[in-house]
Amino acid sequence: MNGEPTMDQIDDYNGNESAQKKQTIRLVMLGLVVVAALYGIAKFSFNSVDDYIGTPSNPGLMPLK
Repeated sequence: MNGEPTMDQIDDYNGNESAQKKQTIRLVMLGLVVVAALYGIAKFSFNSVDDYIGTPSNPGLMPLK
């Protein structure tokens, strides 16, 4: 009556994953780590914000050093 499979009928249950699925998960995880590393490198490399607030005619706050 119930059309849903039981846990034992699912291929990936209880350590029965295929080698191809394990490899795919590893590649996805590695890709996410590489993308995160590239994003982090870009964020810290191109973060050159001037902290001075104000203009020569209206001096503002100087950044703490």
